[in-house]
Amino acid sequence: MIIARKIIKNIDNKMNTIAVIGAGTMGNGIAHTFAQSGFTVKLIDISEKSLEKGMATIAANLDRMVAKGSISEEDKHKTIGNIITYTDVKDGVVGCDLVVEAATENVQLKFNIFKQLSEVCDHNVILATNTSSISITQIAANVVHPERVIGMHFMNPVPIMKLVEIIRGYNTSDEVTKIIMDLSVKLGKTPTEVNDYPGFVANRILMPMINEAIETLYNGVGGVYEIDTVMKLGMAHPMGPLQLADFIGLDVCLSILNVMYDGFKNPKYAPCPLLVNMVMAGKLGVKSGEGFYDYSESKKAEKVSKQFLK
Repeated sequence: MIIARKIIKNIDNKMNTIAVIGAGTMGNGIAHTFAQSGFTVKLIDISEKSLEKGMATIAANLDRMVAKGSISEEDKHKTIGNIITYTDVKDGVVGCDLVVEAATENVQLKFNIFKQLSEVCDHNVILATNTSSISITQIAANVVHPERVIGMHFMNPVPIMKLVEIIRGYNTSDEVTKIIMDLSVKLGKTPTEVNDYPGFVANRILMPMINEAIETLYNGVGGVYEIDTVMKLGMAHPMGPLQLADFIGLDVCLSILNVMYDGFKNPKYAPCPLLVNMVMAGKLGVKSGEGFYDYSESKKAEKVSKQFLK
């Protein structure tokens, strides 16, 4: 324990170089956000194709920001120039002060990544995970010096959404928590510290609501359009729960519900059979082109999927 305290004291408050693991929706959004705030970002993904797609997404999002006048053309070029891509974790994490893992929401995958990070990173490197539901304490159990492991759950789309859920594991130190809270503020975000229980706060409340909306559709109480309209116009939600599920990804929703159901053993978190079937059929929402809505012509959820038309 004396060694752990000594190592944690050597953690530098000055964060300059950030590694982000995973170039998917969340990973490229996190990389974009850090890079736009002036950090050097090493974006790591085993797939060269994913890296190319992620960088194209960042460029397209920056172009939209330039068109709106929120950033300049120079800001755009600086942001892209701050990102370096890697296909090898060991090479990518060299010289990093912080690693943010944003891989697929799969328990074993995250455990394996953190085991590898524990082996290849210096002991004073903070290791953060963007998990939306998996136990930080369990992830940290795969790491030497678990006091440096913390949850840093960004919201999608990352460059726009202000919230970051900061989740302390059982062993996460006060110093690491403060560094990550302060860092989140530097990114222009509002960090909110929550405790390490399945789903944390955001998804513990959101996912049962989405699941109940799917149950309501499954039981024939209302159609897709009707359910979303009730929640938008009646409850002042900016988008309906079924549209939101499509946006998040139905596979992600299912994964989070499974984590909560396994963690609490409470039937209220059991995923609706319709959700399970849709994921098995590859109907994942916006990313697959169809979910509760059909996105073949537009990404705006204007057309209900033919499966749910009356």
